[in-house]
Amino acid sequence: MLSNYINEQLTISSTTRIEYTMTSHKTVITTNDAPFAIGPYSQAITNGQLIFTAGQIAIDPKTGAIVPGNIEEQTHQVIRNIEAILRAIDVDLEAVMKTTVFMTNLSDFKRMNKVYEQYFADNPPARSALEVTALPLGAQIEIECIAIK
Repeated sequence: MLSNYINEQLTISSTTRIEYTMTSHKTVITTNDAPFAIGPYSQAITNGQLIFTAGQIAIDPKTGAIVPGNIEEQTHQVIRNIEAILRAIDVDLEAVMKTTVFMTNLSDFKRMNKVYEQYFADNPPARSALEVTALPLGAQIEIECIAIK
């Protein structure tokens, strides 16, 4: 219903914007501190308790380009992008309950895992990992997560 629809933008600083588009069941989360969606999807959605991020690839939000380098460098950028989205609604990585990791080369799993472990050392979330044929913009890794507020 139209009466249940709210659209509000809050500017925190010149580089951070959180956009809330609320319906009776979900809020869209958008921040300038993470890469903008490159298609018809949201950076994240929450229902007030559960937070679902879109898959994040290794795009540097300042340049809009994939960070060059190996799986370690791309994994760091992907997790920094997830952190930025969660931080936009005052949540940190401790709130992550589940991640899904998509990689174009599963033989890089051990190297990715060493980086991942730096961010999720204590009480790591549940995780699935899959090898895929390709990812957008030639990325080597994509991670999506479910967190709780």
